[in-house]
Amino acid sequence: MELLENPVRPYAWGSRTVIAELLGRPSPSPHPQAELWLGAHPADPSHVVRDDVTAESLIELIDADPVRALGPDRVDRWSGRLPFLLKVLAADEPLSLQAHPSAEQAAAGFERENAMGLPADAPDRNYRDPNHKPELICALTEFHALVGFREADASVRLLRALDVPALAAYTELLAAQPGPDGLRALFTTWITLPQSVLDDLVPAVQEGAVRLAAAGGEWCMEARTILELSERYPGDAGVLASILLNRTVLQPGEALHLPAGNLHAYLSGAGMEVMANSDNVLRGGLTPKHVDVPELLRVLDFAAAPPPICTGHPDRGWIRYDTPAVEFCLRRFVAEGPQASVVVPDGGPRILACTSGSAIIRSDSGVLKLAPGTSVFLPDADAGVVVDSAAPGTQLFLAGDGLGV
Repeated sequence: MELLENPVRPYAWGSRTVIAELLGRPSPSPHPQAELWLGAHPADPSHVVRDDVTAESLIELIDADPVRALGPDRVDRWSGRLPFLLKVLAADEPLSLQAHPSAEQAAAGFERENAMGLPADAPDRNYRDPNHKPELICALTEFHALVGFREADASVRLLRALDVPALAAYTELLAAQPGPDGLRALFTTWITLPQSVLDDLVPAVQEGAVRLAAAGGEWCMEARTILELSERYPGDAGVLASILLNRTVLQPGEALHLPAGNLHAYLSGAGMEVMANSDNVLRGGLTPKHVDVPELLRVLDFAAAPPPICTGHPDRGWIRYDTPAVEFCLRRFVAEGPQASVVVPDGGPRILACTSGSAIIRSDSGVLKLAPGTSVFLPDADAGVVVDSAAPGTQLFLAGDGLGV
């Protein structure tokens, strides 16, 4: 059982309050704090803290004894690496429009770019490793996101409600083919428009959204989304693409699973995110970073289905959020009284994090106190771990792999 010190990633879209307050640091912070990384990602791993002194990285700890850390039945399965990355994500501004490849697409893309001689850190590289990147986000606050393509018929109604003459031809394109193929055709058309066309079309759509938002009614939230994005990213094709996506709102404790090919953008809010330990992101707009349209189209899933909101399932005192991913499994515990205990499931590497209240964690290797913003790494060798909450409303998150769930 090892106490962790975790790196903060200062992306421009981050919050100046959420992570600072979670860590008990001055708020607002001098710079945006977007993500707190808990794990063994090569770009910024957590470090072990012993006797108030920062020691080796979590990567180094796992490398020193992978059997103890990962488990004898998991060392080969995970190639000696921690298979998941846990994050606290805090967004005050929208993130880029993006999707992630499947395992097969990632392996093929990584091999292809290696053969091209692209450096691993090249800004125009799509595949930085051969792995897929499924994700799960569980809301800590009210959380807003664009997730997956809306049913084409509904998007036609929204386009007509915007009442923008410059959109008429595009609206009829989708109306004539209201399905995945029509969505692909319209999305491809919009994302490849010349900048000179976007500079006229996006402001026209913005004006339509102003009228639609003022009128209220069915599409008010979607109109406000267009306004929010067009103000931050004027002339960006991602503003048009957002018209085709589902606007989803999560309440605390609700979660979304984002499989391969799902086009999405987080808009605002804080959440606990767990993902396969990969860097593979294909962007589609709302960003100054590299956008590879042909590769994005290769991986996108245009099949229209409403994004499922997961409330989790009871699991021996925890709430467990199931996904098809074997690289991770997320559990949440909320103490309903002043004193409550829960057993940490055995098996594989685990990271336990506290987001509110306080708790005492006990194992054969010792006793540690968890306060908000603190976390511990539990190696496979630590079995029979018990957590006792010390305050009502204590909230804990447990990340492990998805084997044997």
